[in-house]
Amino acid sequence: MPEGKTYCSVCSRLRRGILYNIAVEEGCNKIALGHHSDDIVTTFLLNLFYVGMLKTMPPVLRSTDGRNTVIRPLAYCTEADIAEYARETQFPIIPCDLCGSQANLKRARISRLISDLEQEIPHIRACMLTALGNTLPSHLLDHKIFDFKKLGAATGNVATELDLAVGHTDEDLKQTLVSLVQFGEQVAL
Repeated sequence: MPEGKTYCSVCSRLRRGILYNIAVEEGCNKIALGHHSDDIVTTFLLNLFYVGMLKTMPPVLRSTDGRNTVIRPLAYCTEADIAEYARETQFPIIPCDLCGSQANLKRARISRLISDLEQEIPHIRACMLTALGNTLPSHLLDHKIFDFKKLGAATGNVATELDLAVGHTDEDLKQTLVSLVQFGEQVAL
């Protein structure tokens, strides 16, 4: 790793590869991980802010190669509730000197951001977790659903393409959409 960079991505990939391979060798049909709702929300924001993707860790995930199924039974539990339960049951805490102890961790920064926002919006964590289960892909800019960037490219006439895309010719709506598309084209340049 370059000087000053965190080990998180390398550690995560190596650990996941080992878990996946051992699970297959041992004939396991599930891999249970301890990610909780705070991890899921934080990962979502990390992907949103640093990767440019709307993506996080789902409660059930089939690996890309189809060999493994990952489950996260604590996906809807908060870190605070898990910590309280661990205290009550006197679970031993196993310290780790690598995760969370490195400087420059983006995950720690995002966690602080969520905590800061929680001062203004008390239920923000629960709201974000709920939102991750209430997506409306048709209301996002997913080019796999509709290629907005090519709007108007086929005929050279944005208004005609909008008529086809929107399915009507309401002049006011069409003008608003044309203005938005033209604004978007200017911003993209």
